[in-house]
Amino acid sequence: MLFGAHVSIAGGIFKAPTNAAKIGCEVFQLFSRSPMGGPAPSLTKTIVADFTSAMKLNNQAEAYIHTPYYINLASVKSNIYQSSIKIIREELERASTLGVKYIMTHLGSAKDTPRKEAIKKVSQGIVKILAGYKGSALLLLENSAGSGNVVGDKFEELAVMIKSLSATDRKKIGVCLDTCHAFASGYDLKTSAMVNQTIGKFDKIIGLKYLRLIHCNDSKTEFSVHVDRHEHIGMGKIGLAGFKVLVNHPKLKKVNFILETPEDERGNQENDLKILKKLRG
Repeated sequence: MLFGAHVSIAGGIFKAPTNAAKIGCEVFQLFSRSPMGGPAPSLTKTIVADFTSAMKLNNQAEAYIHTPYYINLASVKSNIYQSSIKIIREELERASTLGVKYIMTHLGSAKDTPRKEAIKKVSQGIVKILAGYKGSALLLLENSAGSGNVVGDKFEELAVMIKSLSATDRKKIGVCLDTCHAFASGYDLKTSAMVNQTIGKFDKIIGLKYLRLIHCNDSKTEFSVHVDRHEHIGMGKIGLAGFKVLVNHPKLKKVNFILETPEDERGNQENDLKILKKLRG
């Protein structure tokens, strides 16, 4: 189990490993393009070589790419749906070029679409994304907090998406579990018993073999209110006790943790990393 955070690529994507090392990351997450829109910066041979070199120089074991915020595989608008498929596939290819292990994506909002129909649409989108894909990076589906009819807040929904894929495509897929999203959508993580119950549900419904990464975020909001508000580790409604159980859980030893906590007057990701490392012992 290694710890890291989402870091900036300001000045070039090859700067990310250095930015990660500066705050104590062992692994890290990044955007390979603007999360708000626009074309992706080209990945020349020089840029890829500089990124690879920086990974080694800064002792970063792995890196992960987060897809842009505007992705919506549940959209009824054809241009948004098709663009989401295109962008996610591009990110898989870019990750493979960079030697990045995973990309993870939010799934999108169903809005007024019936839930089953929306889940089917997302599943079909995933099939299209993976069609003919031969790269090395895996696609991770991130659970949601469920606000605004965003799909994927329940383990059962993620399981349906995975089970709808062919055996070949299932080997290219995984899950990124966000602790804040899980807590907000009704999976408690405050105590040892609650963590064990949630991990047990995940294993029974989805399967722990699909759990490839954890977004480690405390929650500003109360349990099961379906509101996504990240908080510093130990300052939110999950609390230090829950995170101590998570980072020492025997079934999560091979799963790395990525922070997406805020930068404000009360703390930053560097401090949150120190807390996680202390909890890990």
